[in-house]
Amino acid sequence: MAAIYLIRHGQASFGKADYDQLSEKGAMQAQLLGKCWQSLPAPDQVFSGDLLRHEQTLENFLLGYQGNKPARILHSGFNEFNHVELLTRYDAQWKNFADKVAKTNQLPNAQQVFQQEFSLAIKRWVGGAYDSDYIESWPQFKKRCITALQDILYQKLMAKKSVNNAKRSNDICIFTSGGTISVLVQHVLALSDENTLAIIQQLRNTSVTKLLFSKNNLSIDYFNNYSHLTQAGADWVTFR
Repeated sequence: MAAIYLIRHGQASFGKADYDQLSEKGAMQAQLLGKCWQSLPAPDQVFSGDLLRHEQTLENFLLGYQGNKPARILHSGFNEFNHVELLTRYDAQWKNFADKVAKTNQLPNAQQVFQQEFSLAIKRWVGGAYDSDYIESWPQFKKRCITALQDILYQKLMAKKSVNNAKRSNDICIFTSGGTISVLVQHVLALSDENTLAIIQQLRNTSVTKLLFSKNNLSIDYFNNYSHLTQAGADWVTFR
């Protein structure tokens, strides 16, 4: 069997006007993961979404890895959902996103408020009663993510038929986001939407979820592994 490693991005700028930017901690989290990867086989291919936090996570991963640098293949199918749209549809006050963020940051419990608003916005999106409100509904998001994975599986299985590829590593790394990983886990395990929302809340930054695949099988080997962070200290473990 071959492996696909789903890697969540490092800590981004949650609660800021521009979320799509790794924090200093997020960059170091990715470097810690790269260092741990030195004991693993080099991936044959590396895919990522085309968001900045995906790119920055891969760049810092490679800094820590210090091995051969495979070419990065962009695939927008692995992009995260648009959290700004979700918040705006949930509450019109988020339309002026930067202003709303600035006002919320003045609250003593700003992080808690952001998390509560975000959770309610996701529940509205997933609930199904307002699908027409969104540029990308929850069913459309799931279909996009699953199609992206199926595209890669098909390409990989076709490549394995080539004699020239017989001795190459079959491992693939995909740098992506928590929502995308959760949907792919849901797909493999046939989970409910409710359980999938719980998964989104549990994924740590730079955690690794490993899928195993062959011609007739797709399964999960492990989920949300962030041992590279716990080895460095509990302060390195973050959710957003």
